[in-house]
Amino acid sequence: MANTAALHAAIAGSNPVVSNRVNRIKLVMNFNNPLEQFEITPLVPFELPGLGLDFTVTNFTIYLAFNFFTILFVLFLATYRFTLVPTRFQLLVEEVYGFALDTLKQQTGAAGLKYLVYYFLVFTFILSANLIGLIPFCFTTTSHVIMISFLALMSNMAFIFIGISQQGLLGFLSHFIPAGAPKILVPLISVIEVISYLMRTFSLSLRLFANMMAGHILLFILATFLLKIFAAAPAGAAIYAFVMLLIMLAVYALETGICFIQAYVFLVLLSIYLNDSLAHHHEDSKGHENH
Repeated sequence: MANTAALHAAIAGSNPVVSNRVNRIKLVMNFNNPLEQFEITPLVPFELPGLGLDFTVTNFTIYLAFNFFTILFVLFLATYRFTLVPTRFQLLVEEVYGFALDTLKQQTGAAGLKYLVYYFLVFTFILSANLIGLIPFCFTTTSHVIMISFLALMSNMAFIFIGISQQGLLGFLSHFIPAGAPKILVPLISVIEVISYLMRTFSLSLRLFANMMAGHILLFILATFLLKIFAAAPAGAAIYAFVMLLIMLAVYALETGICFIQAYVFLVLLSIYLNDSLAHHHEDSKGHENH
């Protein structure tokens, strides 16, 4: 190792061009870990002594707050001056609101519209978090499964409460016994249905988490490869770098589309799960059984 370092120093000292190239390669090699962008870094330590409570401010906390205030700021700009003829920005926000409304109404009917505010906020929160994460050197909160799992878990617990309150305990539990199932298989089928219902939390969170994490890792690898081409500067590097840049831009555009798609999928699945808990869904199921 010492001989190699001495050789590099000798080469760099004898040739300024080689020296600059070696320094550039060392700089790029410092960014070889694609998972480093997902690390949660403590910024302002804050603990309550004796209680074991940790309220340390991290980069995750900062970007969650930034995401929250970004949504508030956008909604404020769109609503503080309502006009009969909406501005383009107001029209854009109204389109997003209408999109969430139409999606919820398609899945739940009019009965689910009283929960529209929650669904609109969840959709905008996930969408803005995904898009903020695409900004270079920004942190992607939706790439952490713990945050998405908490959101999915709280939503599913609310659906259970809504289902029991609207259908009654027995009516809600009847979802786990399919109509027409052989009686001897009812215990086995019920256990499978309960496990499937509880797995909704994991499927919701893992789908979003995996897509965001995989996309950002791919972008990191392409960007690192592009930087290494520039650092090494072989013959024809400009052509290689241009091709890689086009590929990276295409992947970036694809990842932008995935940000919208994943927010939409999360909204649709939450709407479907809510529909299972509403009273009209239970009544429709009983009507089909009677027929």
